Amino acid sequence: MNPRFQGAVVIGAGPVGLFGVFALGMANIPCQVIDALPAPGGQCAALYPEKPIYDIPAQPFILGAELIERLTEQARPFNPIYHLNQQANLLTRLADGFWRVETKQGLVLEAPVVFIATGAGAFGPKRPPLDGLEGYEGTSVHYFVRRALDFKDRRVAIAGGGDSAVDWAILLSELADKVWLIHRRPQFRAQPGSLEKLMALVQAGKIDLVAPGQLSALKGDGKRLSAVLVDDLAGNLRELDADALLCFFGLLGDQSAMSGFGLDLEGGRLAVDPATMSTKLPGVFAIGDIATYPGKLKLILSGFAEAAQAAHAAFPFVHAGQVLHEVHSTTRGVPGTTSS
Repeated sequence: MNPRFQGAVVIGAGPVGLFGVFALGMANIPCQVIDALPAPGGQCAALYPEKPIYDIPAQPFILGAELIERLTEQARPFNPIYHLNQQANLLTRLADGFWRVETKQGLVLEAPVVFIATGAGAFGPKRPPLDGLEGYEGTSVHYFVRRALDFKDRRVAIAGGGDSAVDWAILLSELADKVWLIHRRPQFRAQPGSLEKLMALVQAGKIDLVAPGQLSALKGDGKRLSAVLVDDLAGNLRELDADALLCFFGLLGDQSAMSGFGLDLEGGRLAVDPATMSTKLPGVFAIGDIATYPGKLKLILSGFAEAAQAAHAAFPFVHAGQVLHEVHSTTRGVPGTTSS
C-alpha cells in the first residue's frame, strides 16, 4: 500500500474523531483513521456502550454504542480507511510539507494534515493484583461491558466504587442470577440518583453489598471462575460463588506516544488556537478531550464543533489555492443522498 495520500490522518476513532472524519469529508478531505482499540468508538464504546448519554443535540437519550453506530454511519459515505489495533507513536515533518505518521506496529502513513483526537490517550484498565488473573481475562474477568445480555443468568461479582461499578450493578441486577458489589468502603463515588437506586435494590435483596471488602483471590480452573474470595479488611475471607468478575478500578491513560509527536503536553492536553484547533505544528490539529484552550468544555458536543472548525482550517493544506465556501449540508448534501 502506498503510504502517501492527499488527505488527513485522524488519530483516534472515538466519537469526536469519527465526527472529524465526517467534517473532513464535507470539506473534500479524505481520511485514514488510526486507533489503538480493535473497533471504532474509543471509551464510549469500550466503557459505556449501554450507558445513556443525554447531552447530544436532538438526541434526548442515546446509548453509547448507538451513538458510535450513527457516527460511523454518518462518516461512511466518505469511505474512511480504518487502521485498528495500531498505536501512533511518531510524527515527522517531511521536506515537502507532508507529515509521516508511524505506529508501534509498523504502519506508516503520509499526509498533509493530521487530526489528533486521542482523548485521554491509549488506555487500559487498572488490574487488581490477583494471582492467575490473566488466565481468566476475557472469559470470566472483564474490565468493560460490551453487552449486558452477555451476563444474563450469570453470577456476577462487581468490584469498584465509582459510577461504572454502581451503574452496571443496577443494570445487571435485572438480568443476572446474582449480583455482588464489592468496595473497600461503604461510601461510593457515584451520582446521588444512582446511589438511591442502588440502596433500594440492596434493600430489596437484588444486590448483595460487600463493603468493606477487597478482592483477595480467584478460584477456578485457570480460565473459568468458580468463586471470588473477598477480604473484609478485618482478616476474614468470604467466598462468593461468582462465575464472572467485573473490575471497575478506572483506566490507565497512556500519553507516552505524544513524546514522539514534537508537541508539548499541558496537564496531559495539547494547547490549540480555539478559532482553528491548530497546534503549534502547521497542518496538525487537536480536537476533543486532548485539546485545551481558555474556557474549554470537556463535552462530546464541544468536540463536534471543534472538528468542524478544524476541518475548515485544514482545507488549505490539502487544496492549496482553492477556497472552501461555507455551504450548508442541506444545500450540498453528502455522497449517496439527494439534496433538495
